[in-house]
Amino acid sequence: MTDMRIRSRRKSIIFFIALGAAMVAIAVALNVSWILLNWREVALLVFGIIFFVAIIAGVVLNTIFLVREIRRNEQHDSFINAVTHELKTPLASIKLYLETLKTRDVDETKRREFYDIMLSDSEQLLQTIEQVLRAGRSGHRRRRINTAAVDLAQLARECVEQSRLRYTLNKDALRFTEPANGHRPLVRGDADELHAVISNLIDNAVKYSDKEIDISVEVGIPDQKTVVLKVADRGIGIPAEQIKRIFKRFYRVPRPVMVRIKGTGLGLFIVRSIVEKHGGRVTAESGGEGLGSAFTIRLPRAEEK
Repeated sequence: MTDMRIRSRRKSIIFFIALGAAMVAIAVALNVSWILLNWREVALLVFGIIFFVAIIAGVVLNTIFLVREIRRNEQHDSFINAVTHELKTPLASIKLYLETLKTRDVDETKRREFYDIMLSDSEQLLQTIEQVLRAGRSGHRRRRINTAAVDLAQLARECVEQSRLRYTLNKDALRFTEPANGHRPLVRGDADELHAVISNLIDNAVKYSDKEIDISVEVGIPDQKTVVLKVADRGIGIPAEQIKRIFKRFYRVPRPVMVRIKGTGLGLFIVRSIVEKHGGRVTAESGGEGLGSAFTIRLPRAEEK
């Protein structure tokens, strides 16, 4: 059903582009003919040219607007489908285990196993809901954040440990490096928001690792005014032409491998929104498909007291 909608929207995009091109061609032909027939009437010629430019600009802007709206609706539909899947899957799992516990006699070991699975599914539900709510809050540019001195290395270490437990990773699969010069990488910001940023980047690195998980998280102080956090992986990578688009809301790289990878398309949008509200910036790098990727966050450094 989703593929049919996508094909239908692509046909609509092609139609509007073709319609716009045809209208521009007709307008050019009419204007050139009019100029050839009325070349002596200078005043009318000037007004005709102005009117012609206005028509062309209106047609082009109208076509651009229609194409953008169609693509935006397509992204919204993809987002709704993804969120529905993210919510439906753990709910169905919880329901199944509850029905099993209700209708069958289960030994204590199996019962505890069922409880652990249901707790994990509940955690997944909460994460999806929090992701959607956080994306909504991130969209409000005037929203104020609670600022305090935050040790970015300590925060990153906590996120790394949580991810190791969540995904059952060893220290070689998820490595952490902090500044070796003894200085604390302090930044001013909201600890919860920054925690969400680091967790999202690590989750993405795990999610988009192909076969073997190999992730490094590094915090550094390149100069007196900046703190840098870098999350690098050796996963499926990002095509060069998609680098600038991956931070958009609902956007997911369009390729077959994405079908089997769950996601709402909100993680990197949240990362960029939070980092920019903290006065920093985030960049992405990748050697291409299959060559991994790296995300670097630069934040203003706070003075040590």
